[in-house]
Amino acid sequence: MEDHTSPPASSAAAPLPQAAAVEPPLPESGAGAGAHAARGAFLVAAGIFLSRLMGLIRHRVFAHYFGSSMAAAAFMAALRIPNFLQNLFGEGAMSASFIPVYAQLLGKREREEADKVAGAVFGVLSLATSLLVAAGVWGTPYFIDALAPGLQGRTRELTVTLVRILFPGIGLLVVSAWCLGILNSHRKFFLSYAAPVVWNGAIIATLLAFGGRLDEERLAVYVAWGTVAGSVLQFGVQLPSVLALLGRFRPSLNVRLPSMQKVLRGFGPAVVGRGVVQISAFLDLAYASLVTDRAIAVLSFAQTLYLLPVSLFGMSISAAELPAMSQATGTSEEVAQKLRERLEQGLVRLAFFVVPSAAAFLLLGDVASSALYQTGRFSGADARFAWYILMGSGVGLLAATMGRLYSSAFYALHDTKTPLKFAVARVAVGAALALYAVRVLPGQLGVPVELGAIGITAASGIAAWIEYQLLRRTLARRIGDVGLGLRRYAALWGGALLGAAAALLVKWGLARGFGPDSTARAEWGGWLLPMPALNPVLTAAVVLGVYGSVYFAVTHFLGVPQAGAVVRKLLRRRQ
Repeated sequence: MEDHTSPPASSAAAPLPQAAAVEPPLPESGAGAGAHAARGAFLVAAGIFLSRLMGLIRHRVFAHYFGSSMAAAAFMAALRIPNFLQNLFGEGAMSASFIPVYAQLLGKREREEADKVAGAVFGVLSLATSLLVAAGVWGTPYFIDALAPGLQGRTRELTVTLVRILFPGIGLLVVSAWCLGILNSHRKFFLSYAAPVVWNGAIIATLLAFGGRLDEERLAVYVAWGTVAGSVLQFGVQLPSVLALLGRFRPSLNVRLPSMQKVLRGFGPAVVGRGVVQISAFLDLAYASLVTDRAIAVLSFAQTLYLLPVSLFGMSISAAELPAMSQATGTSEEVAQKLRERLEQGLVRLAFFVVPSAAAFLLLGDVASSALYQTGRFSGADARFAWYILMGSGVGLLAATMGRLYSSAFYALHDTKTPLKFAVARVAVGAALALYAVRVLPGQLGVPVELGAIGITAASGIAAWIEYQLLRRTLARRIGDVGLGLRRYAALWGGALLGAAAALLVKWGLARGFGPDSTARAEWGGWLLPMPALNPVLTAAVVLGVYGSVYFAVTHFLGVPQAGAVVRKLLRRRQ
């Protein structure tokens, strides 16, 4: 189950048949095409990185002023509810239905037809979004009762107010995805993925301008309006470049165009696929609302951290490999061989970065969450609660990211139904496990109800491993088995666990030497869970620095090629 409280380019929605980075057919081949693909993948990753970085800053500033309060829970819930428009009709659906048709027309030099279909998509999307926004504003109380049944009293009232403000802004983000489709089809990757920086910037500016002057509930309303302003800016910064790329842009509702018919045929399956992801997102919100208001807020903070490796490694590597796998030609055996090679290369690169991320979530999550969020009203106890939720996220992080890559292989084989079928199974299993973990397991174990929030992310992780196994075994019957292999797993996890052990020793030493008195340490958890010492940012720099250094050293010693490449680059820079 995933977070969907970010603008399009920074979301981590499940992959679709054509990733947003898919490039239009051009008459290039060989090295030229490979260079374009590599450059496009780099620009996508750079845009995602900037967007994620600003998202972290936004969450830190938000945590400073709101902490895990009722207003924070209301805002997090309010932002997620109208996001169904963005995730159903936005970037993913545009990538799967509009980009392939529009890019193909560009590749054939049929510019007039391309301009017509661009205008028709804009017109139809704008009309549909306007109607849905109006319905959403009117039906907000019903949405909240259905999607967050645990919200009561003043929390529910504030959430209703915020959702009604936010709905129009989310509608603008849907139209902004049309800009992404135009830009990506013309190989202008960076702007579309970096545009959410201004969305985050508008929210940060609102928080800084009014954070010290208003009470929490009024501040939440101001931040909601700042979010709408950010949506206007995100659309606005892309529009001039889009209009410059279009020839004769005329918005229309002409759905009878042959090219528009192709877009509409692809749009339906794309929306179904996004709908599966939306069910997962709404279940997260519903289950968290059944725990406590605080759980809604802290779950959102923790998921922002979880989505960093998913976005930076899972999304970028899958987006880069999909075009390469799609270009495989030859006999069925030759195609299978090429797919196996690309898939293995992607898995190795992905696992090298995701395995240490998962281990860090499991063993060092308090250090990371404290460094990012422990400020103002976000306390050390909140950071520790976020760590527990990150533990659950770490369970399935590797499976979730590898599953994206296996899904890309199916898409390269023009099979979109198999990944969708397994995604439905993942959501169903995760939902059942999460409900048990939230409503039953805390009572059976005799632990506080709030700890049931861990089950939301842990259940998703278990379901992700089931989905991964289904994808791998099914694909193996088509192209042959591809996996990391036991030796690679042992080397990567060995390096991560040794690095974590060294980091925990350093953390324990800092807590002994610079931390609070023994009473405070005992309340935190004693020597097993020592309190972060010194300033949280300084503690993270030391502890995570040791962790990363040991991980790279051990994996390099064990002969992991990716570690050797990093070490060689560092040595060249020193010379």
